[in-house]
Amino acid sequence: MASATLRETAAVPDDSLVLRVSDLHFGYPGRPVLRGLNLEIRNGEIFTLLGPNGAGKTTLVKLLCGRFRPASGFVELLGRTPGESASARRALGLVPQEIALYPHLTARENLQTFARLAGVTRSHIAEAVNFALSVTGLDSRSGQQVRQLSGGYQRRVNIAAAIVHRPRLMLLDEPTVGVDIDARQAIQQLVRTLAHSGMAVLLTTHDMDQAASLSDRVGFLLEGRVDTQGAPDALLTQAFGDRRELRITLEREPAAAQQKALAAHGLAATADARIWWGESHAGSEPADALTGALETAGMQVRELRLRRPDLSSLFQRLTATRGVRR
Repeated sequence: MASATLRETAAVPDDSLVLRVSDLHFGYPGRPVLRGLNLEIRNGEIFTLLGPNGAGKTTLVKLLCGRFRPASGFVELLGRTPGESASARRALGLVPQEIALYPHLTARENLQTFARLAGVTRSHIAEAVNFALSVTGLDSRSGQQVRQLSGGYQRRVNIAAAIVHRPRLMLLDEPTVGVDIDARQAIQQLVRTLAHSGMAVLLTTHDMDQAASLSDRVGFLLEGRVDTQGAPDALLTQAFGDRRELRITLEREPAAAQQKALAAHGLAATADARIWWGESHAGSEPADALTGALETAGMQVRELRLRRPDLSSLFQRLTATRGVRR
């Protein structure tokens, strides 16, 4: 019922372009951050942006909201520039990672406040609040103070506050951090419902499993650009084919000479110096032979795992080949 109500408000084609970012450059004094970033998101699409800490995800969100102005390039939301157009900014709903609510107010009172701040007219506030409560499953909790709600329900109110004015694009920053599994699944289903209604969604997360299961497309923000983007399964097939990920955990951190031996077997270091990563090809060195070779070099192998690559594997490869710190 909620999704039908939402869909009635989206009088646009299903493939209509909502957000276009073109050749975007931005930096701080002495530190470039975004270097020719390109990105498009269409109506009803869930796009997840992945990248290491410090890659520029938060900076990009601020540019999309019109809080920063690009050094060059442009951001267009529904064909207008957020930094210059109030109507473009009203078409945006931001859900920050931190809970941004009034804890002493009830869920309903919070939504009434955010509706007024978003420019909803007085005569439409009650309707807007009821819509947001319904679609987020908060009707039964609307009279409770936010501080009395669980973390999962506070996250829902946070989302409801961002959509109370029915934006065309919702920005979600790590929406399931610190919540239990049930709340995580409920929030993910809510995001799917909003996207199915026609709302475009830009999600930032470090949860690769969430990105794989929830996203229509993902993109990796590395070195100021989103060069690798597409449907998760298509990206994995393109990158790995039928190869498998090889991950070796050593008992102790390897010495310099042992690191050279690991590299000679096609393995690369991870953030944990005891864990090394590579890929297994058809006809490559058998696992028992590799273990024996490493032990001959003085290393004790605690675990050797072969698995089908996932988005974490692709992220590992991209950061390793570009020398990016995770």
